[in-house]
Amino acid sequence: MLRVIGLVIVAILVIHILLTAFDANASNSFATFIRDGANMFSLGLTDLFTQLSPKLTTAVNYGIAAIAWLVITGIVVGIVRRIG
Repeated sequence: MLRVIGLVIVAILVIHILLTAFDANASNSFATFIRDGANMFSLGLTDLFTQLSPKLTTAVNYGIAAIAWLVITGIVVGIVRRIG
């Protein structure tokens, strides 16, 4: 179950990257929902790199957050398996 939660968070971040890369309508309710979720799970990395183009900035910063969530999820799942 924990792995599924982690993968859903990663999916939200990746979908946000794709919507940004393909210039999705920012006022669309689905795009807004994904953007809000991605911002919530970004681990404070949304402004890590700012000197890049806006699309590349989003891809790099949210991509790093997605990788971090994969690592965090793997560690937590490993700990829970050892405990339980």
